[in-house]
Amino acid sequence: MGLDYKKAGVDIDAGNQAVELIKEDVKSTFGPEVMTGLGGFGGLFKPDLSNYQNPVLVSGTDGVGTKLKLAFELNIHNTIGIDLVAMSVNDILAQGAQPLFFLDYLAAGKLEPKKTAEIVKGIAAGCKQAGAALIGGETAEMTGFYQPGEYDLAGFAVGIVDQDQIITGKEITAGDLVIGLKSDGLHSNGFTLARAALFDKAGYDYTAQVKGLEKNLGEELLRPTKIYVKTVLEILAGFEIKGIAHITGGGLIENLPRILSAGLKAEIRRKSWQPQIIFKLIQEAGEIAEKEMYRTFNMGIGMILVIHKKDKDQILDKLKQMGEEACLIGEIKAGAGDSSLELK
Repeated sequence: MGLDYKKAGVDIDAGNQAVELIKEDVKSTFGPEVMTGLGGFGGLFKPDLSNYQNPVLVSGTDGVGTKLKLAFELNIHNTIGIDLVAMSVNDILAQGAQPLFFLDYLAAGKLEPKKTAEIVKGIAAGCKQAGAALIGGETAEMTGFYQPGEYDLAGFAVGIVDQDQIITGKEITAGDLVIGLKSDGLHSNGFTLARAALFDKAGYDYTAQVKGLEKNLGEELLRPTKIYVKTVLEILAGFEIKGIAHITGGGLIENLPRILSAGLKAEIRRKSWQPQIIFKLIQEAGEIAEKEMYRTFNMGIGMILVIHKKDKDQILDKLKQMGEEACLIGEIKAGAGDSSLELK
């Protein structure tokens, strides 16, 4: 009649069942560098350093934010893990790093093995897109801490780059050009504002069919974050890239100036690309000022490359050959004071 852990709210057997369900998906991300399987206290990874003169490890961590609420509402859990991976690997990619491995943290009020397996299936899919091994993770059942049906995710990526190949943006000068790689929609930023505009203010339903959208509104918003790793690494192998910016929270306005030195500004031509319809829908639904849109959302550009002017045509041609939607969106100019961005 006494208490045990299950009666108190934590089901160890459910946790063990979840591990069994995710084993094959996790193993599918392994390469020869992985020296351990599931169940160890730590993940073992032996990198091949033969192609590096002075290797430097680059790490990044992130979550998915309130985009998780859409996964809860729509009961779709097999793509949110791609977002989790993307947010970290795209960040370390901005310094020229090739992702090596990834770890995840999943916490829920009540552990549901099948749902956990769906989430990890997405994480494994993201790792395969990024060329990273999913070598470890933690699943925490925290009864009473989360609302029923809700969970939280965090991810941690480690990559590698030769020290003299680290991309810092210090080589960027006036006259360099800015290439934008198209996003797949909102990615994983700005969902608090998007939900407030679309659902609270405008009264849309998740199942709403909006002209111009390929999916219903909820599914369109849940579209996974694009992972740019393989594309950008291939460009780096053939060209000198002077700066890379991952366009996440803060949008173009805050992320591009992060890689510019003082006395430089980026002039971005808004009409050089067409943001997806979802951005216009959000702006109109919430009556949101244009500057606020560009400061909150990626507005159709998920990654930026700053390049030599002489390489423009070759890089754009190469990106097109790889099936990447990319366009010239601006130029670096001399400015005054701190680095900045001007939308023209």
